[in-house]
Amino acid sequence: MKNVILFTIDTLRRDVLGCYGDHKGLTPFLDSIQDNCIRFTRCQASGPYTQASFPAILSSSYFLEYVKTPQAQFSNKRTLISEVLKKEGIYTAAFHSNPYLSAYFGWNRGWDQFYDSMQDAVDDVNPYIKGNTINDKVNKWLSSYISGSKYKPFFLWVHYMDVHEPYAPDKRYTEKVDVSLELTKKDYLKLFKEVVLPRNTSNKETVKLLKKLYYAHVIEVDEYARMLFEILDKHGVLNESMVIITSDHGEEFDEHGSLSHDGKMYSELVHVPLMIYDPALDKGQVCNNLVSGVDIPPTILHLFGLQPYADFKGKSLVPVDQYISEGCFGECIGKLKHKMQPSDQPTYFYRYEDMKIIYREEGDSWEFYDLKADPGEKNNIFQSAQSAEEMEMKLGDFIKRNSQI
Repeated sequence: MKNVILFTIDTLRRDVLGCYGDHKGLTPFLDSIQDNCIRFTRCQASGPYTQASFPAILSSSYFLEYVKTPQAQFSNKRTLISEVLKKEGIYTAAFHSNPYLSAYFGWNRGWDQFYDSMQDAVDDVNPYIKGNTINDKVNKWLSSYISGSKYKPFFLWVHYMDVHEPYAPDKRYTEKVDVSLELTKKDYLKLFKEVVLPRNTSNKETVKLLKKLYYAHVIEVDEYARMLFEILDKHGVLNESMVIITSDHGEEFDEHGSLSHDGKMYSELVHVPLMIYDPALDKGQVCNNLVSGVDIPPTILHLFGLQPYADFKGKSLVPVDQYISEGCFGECIGKLKHKMQPSDQPTYFYRYEDMKIIYREEGDSWEFYDLKADPGEKNNIFQSAQSAEEMEMKLGDFIKRNSQI
């Protein structure tokens, strides 16, 4: 039985990776492993920010099934993949630094080893533990766990926060994007407080600057990813492990009038990278199936050779030739500012093939896009599209299910 590693990178847009078509050379390591990967080209996150997307990634469920605010505890009615695996005798370990996924919110269930950094000191410029420190902790854990020639199969979850705002990359990364960038910690904080937090897109050059800083963090994360794989290889577990690599959501840079990642369902936020590293592959595969974050926990069970778990909403992504897409759903509280407002109401989406429908309860607003003809989602054709009514009914059934839970 192989080990399974879930490697998630917070806020990583799909379109900044070379293997997904970018030409800026930001991710040389992740691009270099594609001969050993199944790369999914149309993976949809189940929500546009962490609290809305991670219930899918770690429990194959949707955000609003048991909660009504992003600040809610992880419901006892949900089952984490770690809980299922631990009962099956698989060792479970997690290393991350996202406060919303911490023990405080109940995400520590089922883990034999769980690090969430909540006891560690951070500052305003870097309000999270960085990826290289996460790697050090993984290295230390593996040194202890792989102490002999035999060990119990493990499930390891590693999560980086380094691409996330506030954007404050070191000079060694910014100079790879633009050698003229010269910013201080004070400059970074000013950009965060005066531009990112208020979602101020009035100055287009400032938005471009923010995107450059984001690119620099992508380079940084790619370097940490290389280090992580080197650690796994050093301990002799890389060739005995399947690695699922994905993101919880993307990031907006004024594509739809704002910044960061609020309660919108456009592709810059919910169309995410997903790949499965398999050391047995010698020629990479590309899968164009429309898949969802809810499919990740069932895939993990399949890779361990375990039976499906009845409460999980998704299905295994592999074998890819047996996966039949029925479309992807997502939901969130549709906040449009940094902090949630009392008036904020749910927002939902449903995508089937290249058709996508979005519903915002606030204003009873519907949007419909043909992503093949309009990949930027600029032309709302809800009133004229022939398939809009059928998609509206599908999404309506998904919305109604919450009242029955």
